[in-house]
Amino acid sequence: MTKFLVLYKSERSAAEQLALSSADEQQAGVQAWMDWVGRVGHAIVDLGSPLVPVSPGAEPGVGGFSIMQADNAEALLELMRGHPHTEQGGTIECFEYLTTPSW
Repeated sequence: MTKFLVLYKSERSAAEQLALSSADEQQAGVQAWMDWVGRVGHAIVDLGSPLVPVSPGAEPGVGGFSIMQADNAEALLELMRGHPHTEQGGTIECFEYLTTPSW
């Protein structure tokens, strides 16, 4: 299995999105994520977390991450199809872990 870093990007930070959402909208968002997790949970290594940029020059649009595993990039992209983040207007970028020599 190959590991992948999945970055969730949006014009609004996770904190802004929460602040602008009603309790019902927040609950619906959590449910959409849980439905996705139920569908692809076998491939989730680390569901991740929302992120807040802290270093100078950090890209402000990166709002969270997950670590996934799949046989290959095509299989990963299939798992990401219909992800709630993209359904809510965000974008997703995926990066394959490279095999590194033992140090």
